[in-house]
Amino acid sequence: MKKGLIAIIVLIVLAVVLVGWYVSTNNKLVDMKGQATKQWANVESSYQRRSDLIGNLVKTVQGAADFERETLSDVIEARAKATSTTIDANNITPEQLAEFQQAQTGLSSALSRLLVTVERYPDLKANQNFLELQSQLEGTENRINVERNRFNELAGEYNIKIQQIPTNIIAGIANFDPMALFSSNPGSENAPDVNFEFD
Repeated sequence: MKKGLIAIIVLIVLAVVLVGWYVSTNNKLVDMKGQATKQWANVESSYQRRSDLIGNLVKTVQGAADFERETLSDVIEARAKATSTTIDANNITPEQLAEFQQAQTGLSSALSRLLVTVERYPDLKANQNFLELQSQLEGTENRINVERNRFNELAGEYNIKIQQIPTNIIAGIANFDPMALFSSNPGSENAPDVNFEFD
C-alpha cells in the first residue's frame, strides 16, 4: 500500500513539474514572439514615416514646373505599391517578407533617382522645404535600418529558442513557427558602379 501511495505521489509531482515546465516554456516563447512582433510594428512605423515624408517631398518638387514628370510618377507609383504591401505580424513568412522588401526597395530606388535628378535644378536644391525634407528622409532611412536590425535580432533569438532541445518539443506542440528575417537585396554584396561624367 505504501509503495503504491509513494508511486502515485511521485507521478503527481512529476506531472506538476512537467506541466510547470510546459507553461513556463510556452510563456517564454509567447513573450519572445510578442517582442519580435512588437518590433515589427516599429519597422512598419518607420516605413510609414518615410512614406509620409515622400508625399511632402513630391509636393515640394512638383512646384518646380519644368521638373521631369516621369521621375515624379515613378516615385508616386512606387510609394503606392510600397504602402499597399502589408504583412500579418503574427505570421511573417519568407515570401511575405520578400514581397514587402521588394516593394520597399522599389520605392528606395525611385526616391534615389528623384534625388539624383534634383541635382540639375539649382532653385529646387536651394529650397529650404526640400532641404529639410531631404534631411528628414536621410534620418528616417537610418531609423528604418536600426528598426530592421532590431527586428532581426529579436526574431533571430526567438527562432534559435524554438529549435533548442527541449524547447523544440513545446514549440512543435504549440505551433510556434520560425519568423522570417530581413536579408540584403540580391546583388547588394557587389560594390556599385561609379561613373563620373564630365561635360
